[in-house]
Formats: sequence, C-alpha cells, structure tokens
Amino acid sequence: MVPVIALVGRPNVGKSTLFNRLTKSRDAIVAEYAGLTRDRQYGEAKWQGRTFIVIDTGGISGDEEGIDAKMAEQSLLAIEEADAVLFLVDAKAGLTASDQMIGEHLRKRNKRCFVVANKVDSIDPDIARAEFSPLGLGDAVPIAAAHGRGINPLLELALGEFPRDNADAEEEGAEELVAEGQEAKRIPGPSEKDGIKIAIIGRPNVGKSTLVNRMLGEERVIVYDQAGTTRDSIYIPFERGEEKYTLIDTAGVRRRGKIFEAVEKFSVVKTLQAIQDANVVIFVMDAREGVVEHDLNLLGFVLESGRALVIALNKWDGMEQSEKDYVKTELERRLMFVDFADIHFISAKHGTGVGHLYKSVQTAFASAVTRWPTSRLTQILEDAVREHQPPLANGRRIKLRYAHLGGANPPIIVIHGNQTDAVPKSYSRYLENTYRRVLRLVGTPLRIEYKGGENPFEGKKNTLTDRQVNKKRRLMSHHKKAEKKRRDKKR
Repeated sequence: MVPVIALVGRPNVGKSTLFNRLTKSRDAIVAEYAGLTRDRQYGEAKWQGRTFIVIDTGGISGDEEGIDAKMAEQSLLAIEEADAVLFLVDAKAGLTASDQMIGEHLRKRNKRCFVVANKVDSIDPDIARAEFSPLGLGDAVPIAAAHGRGINPLLELALGEFPRDNADAEEEGAEELVAEGQEAKRIPGPSEKDGIKIAIIGRPNVGKSTLVNRMLGEERVIVYDQAGTTRDSIYIPFERGEEKYTLIDTAGVRRRGKIFEAVEKFSVVKTLQAIQDANVVIFVMDAREGVVEHDLNLLGFVLESGRALVIALNKWDGMEQSEKDYVKTELERRLMFVDFADIHFISAKHGTGVGHLYKSVQTAFASAVTRWPTSRLTQILEDAVREHQPPLANGRRIKLRYAHLGGANPPIIVIHGNQTDAVPKSYSRYLENTYRRVLRLVGTPLRIEYKGGENPFEGKKNTLTDRQVNKKRRLMSHHKKAEKKRRDKKR
C-alpha cells in the first residue's frame, strides 16, 4: 500500500514549497502570503525506490473564523488519513503558541509525527533543534525547503519503515537523491493516468466547489459564500461504477480588468492550464445571472483548447417559471456557437440533475477520442460534395478528393484537394455539420483542415519562339482594330 504523508503547520511556514520539492512539480502556488493554500492538495512523489502520496494543507493557527475555520477542518482531515505527519515549524520565527497547540493535537492522535524546522538557511541547526524540543515530538529535523537542504535525512526518517516498491527493489540505489539545487523532472501523478479528466470551470461563486463535493459525495473541497474561495487547481481521482475519473476543481476566472492581486493571477493561470490538461470541461454558470459576457469569453477559450464540453446551469432550484423560460431563450440565442454541447439544469447544493452529468461526460469523451478509418471519412466527404458542390474559385471548381483523421480530442479531419486555400468558411461549416451529423458527435468541437496538392507546372514558363511572338503580335493588332470599329459604330 502506498504511504500517505501530510504536511501540516502554521500559515506561511513553507508547506507548499516542501510539497513542490517532494513531488518535483509546481502544482502548489507559493508566495510570501499567509493562508494561501486552502484545500487539500495531493501529489505523488518517489524517492529511492519508494512511492508515496504527499498532502499539502492550509495553515492552522487555532483562532480561525469564517473561511479559515474551513481550511483548518481540511488540515485536520489530512492528519486523520495520513500514515505519517511532517509538522513544519518556522526556525526563524521560533516556537509559537500555535505550534504548541498543533503539537498537542498530534500527540493526542498518536500519529507517526516528525517536527521539521524549515528556513534554517542562516540559523545553526542545533539551535533550531533545541528551540522546538518542548513540543515533545522528538528532535526537529532542520531543512531549507526552498533550496533542498536536509530533504534526504528527512525522507529517511519519514519513509524508513515503509517497504520499497516491487519494481524498484531490484534496482536499489538507482534513484537519484533530492539534492540542493537539483533540477527536478516531473513525475506522472494521478492527474495524468487516472481515467477521464474533468475540469470544473466558470466565473467565481457560481458553485464549482459545491458541484465537486456533490459529485464526490463528500466535503472534499472548501465551500464558502465568498468569491475566490478556491485558489489552486485541485486534482481528485475517484471511481464511479467501475469507471475512473479525475475531477479538477479550479479557481473562478474574472475579467482581466478586475484582477489586481498577484495570487489571483496565478490562480487564473492554473485554471487555464487545467483546461488544457482535461479531457472534458464542465462549464458552470449561475442560472440566476444568466449568460454574461465573460461566460462567452471563457467558452471561447475552451473551444480554442479543443476540449469536449458539457454546460451546467447551477442554482436552477427556486426560480420562477417565467425566469426559467427567459434563461432558456437566452441560452438558445447566445450559445449558438456551442450548440453541440449538452446543457443540464442542476442544483449542486441539493443534487438535482447532477447525476446526469456523467452520461454527458462519457458521451462527449467518446466523441472526442473515437477514431474512424480513412474510407469512412472519404465516403462522407464524397456524399457531402455530391449533395452540395464547392463554389468556383478563379473560374474553376474547387475539388476535394479524400479525407483522413488528423488527431483526436478534438477530432481533426484533414481534407485533401485542389484550391483548398479558397474554400469559404460557409462551406467548411457545411462540412463540419455534415460530419457531426453522420458521425453523431456530441459535446466535442470538430476541426476541419485542408491540404492542397502541388502544381507540377508552378513557377515554370515556356519561352516563345520568334514565330509564336509574331503570331501573338498579329492577334493583338487584329483585336485592337476590331475594338476600334465597334467603338466607331456606337458613335
């Protein structure tokens, strides 16, 4: 069984920095800002033949109120599910009342716990050990997470009782140690290998985290009546009906002109990266506000990314019938450019309609990754051309000869022919709609690309003989005389 290690401590002691160091990633946002991490962040790490799970948590201070209390609950849940706890303290700040409170809680839980004195860059390690001995949790392990100092001795203590992986046991010592200044490579985590990846995106405070908790059946991420509660993109692997999924809860994206804090800018970048990483995007909108301009901008980014799409209108419960009719009319009018996506009217808070999202997700994913043979795509192209021929270009008919699949998620259909650079957008839309109808594609954008054949005579020009030059001159003279006679008759 893979061991689980939780990182706990006061705010701003370096938990997210250590998380990134252990997982060899940049999944956790790091800044000189207390209380930056809010939800539990999971990551997979590997060290000397041992694979383990690391949990990054929000800071615990003991006097939390409001959203900070929710953060503390997430940290306490991480302690309960961990096999070992790394209790981070700030060597520069010294022992505080919050550290003593956390230490007392850990002693009561009877967990394997190690005190980690971070930020010992300019401090004597022996002084750091003595400073935190009153916690009663053994000698503190001095480290500098930002520079990678002391990480190997820490992992030897934390993972010493856990067995090595079977695959790596025969190659003892093959893994490189995490050394100071070492250039880290990304280790594939659950977000890269577990089932259909579903990103939940939308504007702030539309109910994304509530929907994530409802789909999981547990309070996995923090839900609070405050815009911008979620900051990181949280990857959550789970199974439902023997089908594997990975839910990605993301931060809400506001208009660029309303983003002022640097932390929020990082959150937006994480959200956009999550869209690129996902297979299917569930786009959440507030039914009471309807479709706003920024929703259309976000949908445009999803289409450019080529992700499969499912639209969910949240907070549908409690609305008057006249309001519902108006919202549906607006959806038909303003979302015509994503008419291929299924639309669900849900209530994440009460669970109404949430279960139907899975069927649309599976259908959209299947449409996005299914592959078709060249013969099938070419036959559809021939039928479409027979039904409605391409227009003329430069006095000649555009010829489309055959088609093949150029990629998946999104499906890309490459069409070969002559004068393909002159195919109008209207005819491309006709072909796109034809392929979508015949192949029964639902929930995924479709891209049509063209490739033209090479003209063997391009750039070549015959040299005329003297006889041909004289003949051409006589023809031009005859043509000019005939034109002059016609003009004279008209006068």
